[in-house]
Amino acid sequence: MTVIELLAQLNRINIALSVKGSDLAVHGKKDVLAPALVNLLRQHKDELFELIKSGQYVGPRETVVVVPPNEIPAGCDDITPDMLPLVELTVDEVAAVVDRVSGGAANVQDIYPLAPLQEGLLFHHLMNSGADPYLLHGLYRFASRALLDKFVQAAQAVVDRHDILRTAILWEGLREPVQVVQRRASLVVEEVALDTLPIDTVEQLREKFNARGFRMDVRQAPLMRICFAHEPATDQWTVLHLFHHLVVDHTTMDILRHEVEMIMAGQSHLLPPPLPFRNFIAQARLGVSRQEHEAFFQTMLRDVNEPTIPFGIATVDGDGSGIDESRHDLAPELVKRLQMSTRALDVSMASVCHLAWAQVLSRISGCDNVVFGTVLAGRLQGGEGADRVLGMFINTLPIKIQIGEESVKASVQRTHLLLAELLRHEHAPLSLAQGCSGIAAPTPLLTAILNYRFNANVGHDPEGAMEDAPPIGNGIEFLGSEERTNYPLCLNIDDSGAGLTLNVQAQSPIDHRRVCGYMESALERLADALEHAPNARLRSLDILPQVELRQLLLEWNSTEVDNSHDQCIHRLFEAQAGKTPEVVAVVLEDRQLSYGELNAQANRLACYLRKLGVVPDACVAICMERSLDMVVGLLAVLKAGGAYVPLDPDYPADRLSYML
Repeated sequence: MTVIELLAQLNRINIALSVKGSDLAVHGKKDVLAPALVNLLRQHKDELFELIKSGQYVGPRETVVVVPPNEIPAGCDDITPDMLPLVELTVDEVAAVVDRVSGGAANVQDIYPLAPLQEGLLFHHLMNSGADPYLLHGLYRFASRALLDKFVQAAQAVVDRHDILRTAILWEGLREPVQVVQRRASLVVEEVALDTLPIDTVEQLREKFNARGFRMDVRQAPLMRICFAHEPATDQWTVLHLFHHLVVDHTTMDILRHEVEMIMAGQSHLLPPPLPFRNFIAQARLGVSRQEHEAFFQTMLRDVNEPTIPFGIATVDGDGSGIDESRHDLAPELVKRLQMSTRALDVSMASVCHLAWAQVLSRISGCDNVVFGTVLAGRLQGGEGADRVLGMFINTLPIKIQIGEESVKASVQRTHLLLAELLRHEHAPLSLAQGCSGIAAPTPLLTAILNYRFNANVGHDPEGAMEDAPPIGNGIEFLGSEERTNYPLCLNIDDSGAGLTLNVQAQSPIDHRRVCGYMESALERLADALEHAPNARLRSLDILPQVELRQLLLEWNSTEVDNSHDQCIHRLFEAQAGKTPEVVAVVLEDRQLSYGELNAQANRLACYLRKLGVVPDACVAICMERSLDMVVGLLAVLKAGGAYVPLDPDYPADRLSYML
C-alpha cells in the first residue's frame, strides 16, 4: 500500500495524523484502527513525517452529503419548483420542461442538473451542428431474428430499470441545462433497408449512422437506439447499438452489457436493485464546495497564461473527423522495470505515465509549464454504491506538470501527490478550472488529454468504450466499436496489471505513430533514470526514439555532395544556357530573364569589367537592391574572374565608404 493509499484509507475511517516532537500522533477512535494499519503507519513513518511537516498532508475531510429525496410523487399532474431540491427552476421553467416531455407531468420522474462532464459534452454537441463527436456505437452480428428480438427486449428491460437510460437533456429557455428522468421511455428500434450494392452490411450501417453526419436528438429519451439490417446471403442480422456519451461511461457500458446478458439468460431476479443517478448529482453539487475547488485550481493554474499546444494545433471544437490512431503494447521488460521503480518509490504507475506524457507534450509544444487534461473515473466520491450505478461519472480536469530543473525522482513523487489531491476535486467543472487560470475563454485550457485506465479493455474512445468486448451470448458476435473525441491529441493507456497498452488518437496532420513512439521512448528514459540516475534533471531526458534520432543527426544531416567536376559555377551556367536558352532563369514581379538573355547580359558586363581592370581574385563590390540587375552583376563578376562583395544599400554612406 502506498502512502497516498494509506492516507486515503485513514481519511475514510476519520483518523487524523500530527507530529509531536519525534513522534507521530494518531487521532481518532482506537477501535477502527486495525493492527494492519498500525503496522503500515510504522512502515511509512518517515514519509508521513515529511508530508506533515511540508504542509502537503491534509487530514480527514470527507464531506457527508445528505441526498434530498425526490419529491415528485407517482401520478403527479402538477410539478412545482419545491419538488425539485437539486435544481432551481421557476414555475414557468418547470412548465416549459414538462411541455417537452411525452406524456407530460405524469411521465416526469425527476429533474436535476447535469454532471460536470455532461456540461462539456453538451457544449460540444451544440457546437457541432452537423455532426456529433460524442456519439458512440457497438456492432454485433446475430445468428437469428429471434435472438435479435430477445436482445432488444433485454435492452428495453435495462432501460426500464435505470433512470439515466430514461433521461433526456433539455436547455432551451432555461438558465442552465437540466436532465429529465422519464418514468417510461421506449427504446427506438429501426430496421434499415440497405442498398443491393456489393458493400459490406457493416460498412453500410456505419456510413448511414456515421458520427460525422448523424446526430442523436438528446432531448428525446432514451439516448440510445438499436439499428439493424438483414444479411440475405448468411441469413444473419447485423446490429448497430448507438449510445450518446452524455449518459454512459465505461463502467456504465460494462454494467449495461452484464445486465442484458443476465436478462437474456433468464437471471433477471439475481440483479441488484438499481440505484439512482441523482445521488451522484447531489454528491457533485453538495459535496466539496466551489470555494475549495477554486482554491485548489488557483494554486495549480494561476501562473498559466498560455495553453500547451502540441504541434501548434489548438482546435478543440472538431467533430471527430480526421482522427487517426496507433495502438502499441509496451515491451514486458520495460513494464517490469517501471513496476519495480514505482514500488521502490511508493508511487503509482499512473504517476510515471503522467510525467512521461508531460515530457512528450513539452517537447512537441515548446512549453515547459505543461497543462493537459486527465480523465478521472468520478466514482471515488460519487456516493454509496457509485461503482454499480449507471450514468456519466467520468470527468476531465487539468493537471500542470513543470518540466525543469527538478530531479526525476522528485518530479515523479510530486506528480503522484498532485494526482492524489486532484481526486478530491474530481467533480469540479472544467469551466471552473479554466477560470482559475490566466487563459481567458474562448482560448482552450486543454488541447491534449491522457486517460489512464486500470484493467480496461483496449478501446477506441478516450473514456473506454467496447472494443474487444466479449460476446454477450451464444449466437452473438461482437464486431467492434468506434468513438472519437473533440481533442486534437489523446493518449489512452490501458493497465492490465501485467502490461501497458498505448493508444494514441491524433487529429491530422499530427503523426499518431510518432507520438506513440515519443511516449514509449519517454517511458524508457524515465525507467533508465529511476534505475541509474534518479537525481538527474528531468529537463535533461530526451524523448526521441533512436530511429528518429539517427534520422535527424545522421541521415538528414548528410551533406556530402559529389563535387568531382572541375568546372566553375559560371561555366556550368553557360552550359545550361546553351542547352535551354529559352527557359526562364530568373523572375522578379512582372519581369523575367531566360537563361540565354541572362547569359548574354552577363557576358557584356563581364567584358566591361575586364576593361576596368578586373582580373582573377579581384574583389568587386555590388551595392544594390535585390533585382534582375543584381543577378546579372553577380554572374558577370564571376565571368570576369573576380569575387563579388555584396554591400547593403541601407547601410549609412560613411560605413559603405569605409568598407570600400
